[in-house]
Amino acid sequence: MSGELKAAACRAAMRHVRPGQVVGLGSGSTMAIFTAMLGQESKSRRLELKVVPSSYEAYYLALENGLQVASLDEFPSPDIAFDGADQINRKLDMIKGGGGALTREKIIDAASKFVVVVVDESKLVERLGEGFPVPIEVVPMAAKALLKRVGEMGGRGRIRAGGGKVGPAVTDNGNFILDVDFGAVSEPAKLEKDLKLLPGVVEVGIFCGIADLAYVGCREGVKELPA
Repeated sequence: MSGELKAAACRAAMRHVRPGQVVGLGSGSTMAIFTAMLGQESKSRRLELKVVPSSYEAYYLALENGLQVASLDEFPSPDIAFDGADQINRKLDMIKGGGGALTREKIIDAASKFVVVVVDESKLVERLGEGFPVPIEVVPMAAKALLKRVGEMGGRGRIRAGGGKVGPAVTDNGNFILDVDFGAVSEPAKLEKDLKLLPGVVEVGIFCGIADLAYVGCREGVKELPA
């Protein structure tokens, strides 16, 4: 069912695709579905899109689906970005970074003129942080020191382990990720700012004031936020 709901949200988001656009592409399972749809749409309508991927995963998915890959060096302000989320509230604040691409996703989203988020209903929450930790990308040498600092801020953190390898997960930028449980976050923008001030923090997986619109795939249909 989750895959069907993600696909429904992706189809709704496709209405924002226009010929000749430069499109930022997020990473993750929902964006894999969206990228496949975008490739089909681009081919059938001859849209001549250029896409700016947020990870190596997104880069190779774009190529596999026949999309022309570009960069922010070439197009510093994409026309639109499409992205997923691990959690999103009705104010469109998000937690992202479950897949480790938070820094590049935030760079592309923040640079884009319009940002559309696609999720299924399981990602819609009343308060960020309930049941999902805040990912924080950090310089490797600072990881242990930062675990201590976030602990002093009330978080319970760990260094994310690599999947199928020995040792920590390593981002596309060569950094580590801390997953920190702060519980329900009452002031996400403040927490984002406070964490970013810690030396050694590269980026924080709290995204506030970035998304313009979200499509939520629900069993009763696709919801648009803000309504």
